[in-house]
Amino acid sequence: MDSLIAASARALAAGDALGALKRVALRGDPPALALRGIAMAQLGEHPVARDLLRRAARGFGSHEDLARARCVVAEAEVALAMRDLGGSPRALAAATTTLEGHGDRDNAAHARLVAARQQLLVGRLDEARAMMEALDTTRLPPTLAAVANLTAAELALRSLHCASAEAALARAAQSAQQAAIPALIAEVADAQATLTRPAARRVQDGIGHTLRLTEVEALLSSGALVLDACRRGLAHAGAWQPLARRPVLFTLAHALAEAWPRDVKRDTLIATAFRTRHPDETHRARLRVEIGRLRELVKPMARIEATADGFVLRPHDAAPVAVLLPPIAGEQAALVALLSDGAAWSTSALSLAMDASQRTIQRALADLQPTGQVRAIGQARSRRWLAPPLAGFTTILLLPAFLPTP
Repeated sequence: MDSLIAASARALAAGDALGALKRVALRGDPPALALRGIAMAQLGEHPVARDLLRRAARGFGSHEDLARARCVVAEAEVALAMRDLGGSPRALAAATTTLEGHGDRDNAAHARLVAARQQLLVGRLDEARAMMEALDTTRLPPTLAAVANLTAAELALRSLHCASAEAALARAAQSAQQAAIPALIAEVADAQATLTRPAARRVQDGIGHTLRLTEVEALLSSGALVLDACRRGLAHAGAWQPLARRPVLFTLAHALAEAWPRDVKRDTLIATAFRTRHPDETHRARLRVEIGRLRELVKPMARIEATADGFVLRPHDAAPVAVLLPPIAGEQAALVALLSDGAAWSTSALSLAMDASQRTIQRALADLQPTGQVRAIGQARSRRWLAPPLAGFTTILLLPAFLPTP
């Protein structure tokens, strides 16, 4: 390694992308191309960075598999920043194995963090947790330690373990200060602010109350039957019944929970669930069928009893009922929350993250665009979607998460 390459690498490690570029900007050899690619990624020029990293990987000889593996890891991180989630994980896994085989533990740990963050981004919390548990963070340099603790904190937040998240963020802040990289320090500070922002609204007696994540965690562990409209399901005593894929059942459960302890008239349920103002006998028959399906799903948590006028929700053990609403209104709140991270998303990446068809995502974006909630950049296959950052509250509860079924 010559002196300019070494100096550029030291500048990149310190977060000085411009200083690194000054030393290798005019060079076209593979090590210089790789450093230029990483520098451009730090400056936010991700398409250029990916092209440079691919050229560098092709330029390394057959005996330089370690250098190629490092390029693969860097390219995977660029793809993550670009929200390009459709690639195969095999290349990253093979690069990780190569790095470990050559004793490059820091870059191998970096590769594992990239893989964990990919799983976290698309809501696969169990897979991300398994990857983080297999990672030894005790000997990481400060920069990687900060990123590892940030990832652990986000995983804890998404799982609503606020105390663990707070401890991980404190460790991340300490590591970021040791690394002395301003962008990393700012990222940790923004993550810490998540704990103090409103995360949801609780509706009780027709009055809404904003809740922070710690208060949401306390509510879910309080023994109440919670209709969670953020993650679209029912929670009670540690059990979770998802209803995200059953929109009619979720609408019925929502109406019953919001009216508790009173009943809801049959015509009101029909109008709410089936969106009709003129119910007939076919709608009433369908209501009986859907109520029967809902009754079977919520049997471990509550009963749904028929009354003279409609139906009423009766939780087991006389538990109270709470309704948890998203901090932002609208059917597409989760999509807006996903876009609010400031990154440019493709519809294919949004489809993977939301676990919905690409056509469904396109229709939702078309509905949101006229109101200014989202905007598009680029054309055709290069089109990406953005939303303004929602700094007033946290969207943790609205982000995709494949929660376990009972």
